[in-house]
Amino acid sequence: MGGLLCKKEKTRRDWEDVLNDDIWSASRLPVELNYAIYLSYEDMHPYLKQCFLHFSLKPKKTVLSVNEVVSMWIGEGLIHGDSCSLEDEGKRYYNELILRNLIEVDTNYPGQLIGNMHDVVRSFALVVARDEALVAHSGDATENKIRSHSFLRLSIEAKGLESDGFEWRYLTEQALLRTLILTGNFKMQPGSSLITFSSLRTLYIEHANCAALVESMCQLKHLRYLSLRSCTDISRLPENIHEIKFLQHITLDGCEGIVKLPDNIVKLRELRYLDIDDTHVNTIPRGFGALTNLRVLCGFPAYMDGEWCSLEELGPLSQIKKLNLVGLQNVSATSYIAEARIGTKASLTTLKLICGSRPGDYGLVKGGISEEDEQRIEKVFDELCPLPCIEFLLIRRYFGGRLPKWMMCAATVPFENLRTLWMVDCLAAPNSLMDYADSHIWVT
Repeated sequence: MGGLLCKKEKTRRDWEDVLNDDIWSASRLPVELNYAIYLSYEDMHPYLKQCFLHFSLKPKKTVLSVNEVVSMWIGEGLIHGDSCSLEDEGKRYYNELILRNLIEVDTNYPGQLIGNMHDVVRSFALVVARDEALVAHSGDATENKIRSHSFLRLSIEAKGLESDGFEWRYLTEQALLRTLILTGNFKMQPGSSLITFSSLRTLYIEHANCAALVESMCQLKHLRYLSLRSCTDISRLPENIHEIKFLQHITLDGCEGIVKLPDNIVKLRELRYLDIDDTHVNTIPRGFGALTNLRVLCGFPAYMDGEWCSLEELGPLSQIKKLNLVGLQNVSATSYIAEARIGTKASLTTLKLICGSRPGDYGLVKGGISEEDEQRIEKVFDELCPLPCIEFLLIRRYFGGRLPKWMMCAATVPFENLRTLWMVDCLAAPNSLMDYADSHIWVT
């Protein structure tokens, strides 16, 4: 109710309109519907209603950042506006749901990065969407529901070992699916595929053995959102991935078996989000800079191949809002960093800079760093100078003897928008961070 009233004018009449609403005396509402939540739901714009219902599909224990949630909404066509500002518009929707107390902020994470839904609110949403969506755990009751009704959206959590998991064949009867969210193990047979899901826009799979599905992914001509998280049996994406020409989002976070991206990924000109964090991808295809539509890029490896450095491919990516660079200890000269043009990216608000502590050492920062290596990494980080629009900055395993110059000169080049500064396993002692007094600072 507080979330609803704060969106109203602060007048007696507007508040009395809520108090006297007919919904309080309605007798036709199902008993599962909370009247107060229903009032807030009815007060929302139709676009926001759809985003609210879609958020209820998120498995309770799954951690999805606001960027991933908004990317799902964009892929589903729930965000309306100019193509250049879809992420910003989606975040406004997300923040309004927080303001209305329909999404709760997880205080274990900085800012409003992670949100969850209270069980009462979630139950309400699932009742409202019951004809089109199903959220369930594996079991006979779930299998019966799937076999007896056609859904547009499914979110299923399979428990136990693969041998007693959910039967994949039951899902293939859902030919109208637009969203499929699966967590846990599913029992697959030889020949299991995605070919029957011709209308699928969103495919999210977590902690499942789904290598059998890789080749058939290219049959999903309408797919916008592909997330494979911690799927340890996957070693590659299909080489002809460019045939999914509308694909906007790819997450491979935690798929440790993946060591290489397909060369044809550079042809996905609609791609807005690529996350290869916690994979073993250490090279990227040449021509990557053609993906100028990218807004989020996580786990991008700094890789040297003769006179060519992968960081050169970042230069044309002017619309990047979130960038995570790994392996910066591999950069041999500041000229390669300069070609990344970090200091010209006016939309960049989140930047993560990660080293392997020193060449050939991917553990924690240790002693014994040579003076040459120390000076080289200092020059590399000096060249990375982002614009003052940065809001979140993480530096991990940096083995320079001092902070980057652009951090020490914050008084003359103020980072007025910086909200979170996080330094992890760094040799350089942040002796004075007083210029960042308005930020949340973590040093671990």
